[in-house]
Amino acid sequence: GSVVTWGHRDYGGDSSGVQDQLRNVQQICATDSAFAAILADGSVVSWGHSGFGGDSSAVKDRLKGVQQVHASARAFTAISTDGSVVSWGNEESGGDNSTVQDLIAAL
Repeated sequence: GSVVTWGHRDYGGDSSGVQDQLRNVQQICATDSAFAAILADGSVVSWGHSGFGGDSSAVKDRLKGVQQVHASARAFTAISTDGSVVSWGNEESGGDNSTVQDLIAAL
């Protein structure tokens, strides 16, 4: 499906910067001030406040084959079909899983 947003841009209410990418949306997840959408092809589009996960550009190349996205108050975590886990957003809220990536891969 497609997405329509409204509200204050600092809280994810303005998706105009990514609107052309919001096609074939399968699921939407939210932090306190950002949204992430899983598309039919398994990619993820995020928007909203960057400190709350609204900017996933640093991990975009790793957001492929995503089947689930979960959120804390300020970060997102995506689980891909190959079992990989990718996080972005506020580091203190779980947005950086690099220190435990080896442990996750071993599961």
